[in-house]
Amino acid sequence: MIQTPMGPLWAAFDEDGLTALSFSPGWDEPQNKLYPALQKEMDEYFAGKRKNFDIPLHPRGTAFQQKIWSELLKIPYGHICSYGELAGARYARAAGSACHANAIIILIPCHRVVGADGGLTGYAGGIEKKQFLLSLEKE
Repeated sequence: MIQTPMGPLWAAFDEDGLTALSFSPGWDEPQNKLYPALQKEMDEYFAGKRKNFDIPLHPRGTAFQQKIWSELLKIPYGHICSYGELAGARYARAAGSACHANAIIILIPCHRVVGADGGLTGYAGGIEKKQFLLSLEKE
């Protein structure tokens, strides 16, 4: 279990990297060789000392989800964008679904995506956790 100011996170890995990081309990792999580095990077992130992560990521999903997750990784720390900006107005709803399917929270920063009006929309950990992360990242 990865300890954070927002509560515990559970991590899963495969031979290529982190496959999941979630607020939902059920699996955890503290014996994985990447586990100590993940805890260190998360500690640095929550202390405001880390803006980018070095842990190798290996998310699992459809080709469209992979594309959206790749775009999420391009949103700079401290910035936000709308679902329409992320994927184009035509695919905004599908982008929202891809964000919802993101199993690697925080490192694949779906919390940086907001509604077209700038309002906070759903987040795996709840809107209050999304607001916490956005406030943490304000420069």
